[in-house]
Amino acid sequence: MKLWERVVEARLRKVVEICEQQYGFMPRKSTTDAIFALRILMEKYRDGQRELHCVFVDLEKAYDRVPREELWYCMRKSGVAEKYVRVVQDMYERSRTVVRCAVGQTEEFKVEVGLHQGSALSPFLFAIVMDQLSEEVRQESPWTMMFADDIVICSESREQVEENLERWSGTVRLQGEEVKKVQEFKYLGSTVQSNGECGKEVKKRVQAGWNGWRKVSGVLCDRKISARIKGKVYRTVVRAAMLYGLETVSLRKRQESELEVAELKMLRFSLGVTSLDRIRNEYIRGTAHVGRLGDKVREARLRWFGHVQRRESEYIGRRMLDMELPGRRQRGRPKREFPHRKEDITRAIITNKLKAIQGKYRQAVDSGRKNGHGRVVLLFFE
Repeated sequence: MKLWERVVEARLRKVVEICEQQYGFMPRKSTTDAIFALRILMEKYRDGQRELHCVFVDLEKAYDRVPREELWYCMRKSGVAEKYVRVVQDMYERSRTVVRCAVGQTEEFKVEVGLHQGSALSPFLFAIVMDQLSEEVRQESPWTMMFADDIVICSESREQVEENLERWSGTVRLQGEEVKKVQEFKYLGSTVQSNGECGKEVKKRVQAGWNGWRKVSGVLCDRKISARIKGKVYRTVVRAAMLYGLETVSLRKRQESELEVAELKMLRFSLGVTSLDRIRNEYIRGTAHVGRLGDKVREARLRWFGHVQRRESEYIGRRMLDMELPGRRQRGRPKREFPHRKEDITRAIITNKLKAIQGKYRQAVDSGRKNGHGRVVLLFFE
């Protein structure tokens, strides 16, 4: 069944064209694209001292509440041939399920609404439904961005964003709920703040790292397991959680220090080393074969920058980096921003030609990370 669903999905993707505002379940798109576009947009408006209003809409249980008749209608409206509509209808006809719990499982019952859970075809079907529902109300990216059922609406004025929200409310049925104004919001797993800073996101990454460490503490704190294996488990589970989304963030030295302090605490706990043992941090990292977290963040940022520069000019990340806004920068030292990041010591020279060649770009980044302390500078030559 899974194989047949993937065959049907591949054929539907050749026929149906999903809007550029949809970043969920689409090839060459991910959560990082939407997070990066939103952060750069906020940095640009903060730099020009201009107002930016964002409304985040998270549809409640939208995946499980899609009416079947609405699904057939959206498929036909998207240009799907009737034979494929009937194929999907056959998959959903007489569908039944059971609920398994601690005391056993219930009797079978019919499922007459929503998309199939665990189906390889369901994500794309949901993208088709959202594409048709938002056809008349969405604007171009980044003013409207969707990741499955997570929607962000941006505008320069409060009146305009309220007007756009009213247009959406007729489509997604907000049911008259009052929209709360908050100073921070967790968007696609990354915390964005109203002032454009990333201090709360760093704290969330530290917390996510500790949560991951506790899940595998039985392995990391086992004295029978070698330090090398512990380092591999740490890099796979804990560090991956701490690095999520940081390639789009311009960290200050103090924030990098917060991440590295938390990491060293985890490594010391894992290796059974305390501060009374007076063992240097470099030895701890070498024993576990774990490099500095700050260097890994810089490497991820450089890799992401190369990815953005290699994409076509219509790509949302390129458009955000190249966007120029009228406005006057405030007095004092400029805020740290993604486009203006420069590192301290030259270890790799990355030209515009290298940016177009993925393999050589990565080789240059890796050489900069391995030589010296891994600090890299970007030098651009036109």
